Amino acid sequence: MMVIPANVQSMWREYLDIVRDVEESRFYEAFSFGDSPAMADELGQLVLSRIKRATAGSVWSYEDAGKPIPKKGDLSVVTDSSGKPLCIIETIQVDIVPFDRVTSEFASIEGEGDGSLTYWRDAHRAYFTRECASSMRVFSDSIPLACEQFKVVYPLPAQSAG
Repeated sequence: MMVIPANVQSMWREYLDIVRDVEESRFYEAFSFGDSPAMADELGQLVLSRIKRATAGSVWSYEDAGKPIPKKGDLSVVTDSSGKPLCIIETIQVDIVPFDRVTSEFASIEGEGDGSLTYWRDAHRAYFTRECASSMRVFSDSIPLACEQFKVVYPLPAQSAG
């Protein structure tokens, strides 16, 4: 079982109080998106607004961190750049796909930029190039990605307004 960080325990407990049949073992991680505070805050807001419903992570980064690849049913707490919990997401699908095989449909539900595959490839090529360099790897168009689709399960839509 993953350890639930102190900064997200309150939100996690609120969620468990509402959805009583959830096993704590479904907790996967608490994290923020991206590799900068600005990106974490921007992408976190896209998730809260239900625009961003997917993310792609390098399989190599999971291996380097010693973490399993997310799987259907996993629950994660999304935080902003300061570690403040924003919401809880549930993984609904994960496909391992080479970078150059990511589809326009996936790019669209990832919800970033203009939602196009061209934007997705440009932005993610830059991101994964930085990520690879930080772990002494070299980016290529065949880098394996865990393309994860998710839904926000907490706060409920009425709770996130205001």
